[in-house]
Amino acid sequence: MRAYWLGLALLLAGCAATGGWSKTGADSAASAAQYEDCRAAAATAVKPSADIDQDILATRGNDVQRAGGVRAEAQNMQEHTRDRAAAIVAACMKAKGFAAPR
Repeated sequence: MRAYWLGLALLLAGCAATGGWSKTGADSAASAAQYEDCRAAAATAVKPSADIDQDILATRGNDVQRAGGVRAEAQNMQEHTRDRAAAIVAACMKAKGFAAPR
């Protein structure tokens, strides 16, 4: 359960302060602030789905006969949440006039 949230937090943390997004005339502090806003919006948007996924996995955690299936399902849920959060950040940054990282 904690690993799920840690993975989501690491996803949203990104590898750089601005995630590689750039905008003509925007300094790094302004870019970082806008990126943080978009990441926060993404975290808020995916939280209900992540909570539901966590509840589903909690009810299946003791299913020893399907342990491999449960692990695969957990990974699929995490990947879906990660991809959705990334898409939200991308849409948000583009809406703010930033160019996507290369």
